[in-house]
Amino acid sequence: MPTVQDMMFVQKGFFARQEPSAESDAAAIARLDRLSIFLDSAFRVPIIGTRIGADALLNFIPGAGLIVAKSLTAYIIWEAHRLGVPKRVLGRMLANLGIDFGISIVPLAGWVGDAFFRANLRNVALLKAHLHERAGTHRAKPASPQHGAPIIDGDWVRNPA
Repeated sequence: MPTVQDMMFVQKGFFARQEPSAESDAAAIARLDRLSIFLDSAFRVPIIGTRIGADALLNFIPGAGLIVAKSLTAYIIWEAHRLGVPKRVLGRMLANLGIDFGISIVPLAGWVGDAFFRANLRNVALLKAHLHERAGTHRAKPASPQHGAPIIDGDWVRNPA
């Protein structure tokens, strides 16, 4: 029979942040990438030509669908926390969740808006960017085809020489 200390260790290990490793990061990214694609762009709508996911479809179920969809989005954020994402990135992820929730809560217009605001794909992109920066493999934007032309990265202008 497990002791109280053993049960506390299991709970602490479950909620604790993981130590960064390339294998665990890659497995988590693959899992969260599949989930975000399923939630935001799994199905193609033939007439419109856009893709929607289970997040938009779950909104047709009053109440419970919204709770399930936003819970899965919260799971992505929780996994990002476990992978050691800083608070500022988690804040951006929570803002995406809040915007998605605000859009989804409106009965008819929310269904359309939820198909176009893809919070899960945005959150996984934020997670990937952080993990690439942490691993030191963050790539700069590709150079322009003209040699010597300046490259504009946000506020920075640099010469590719």
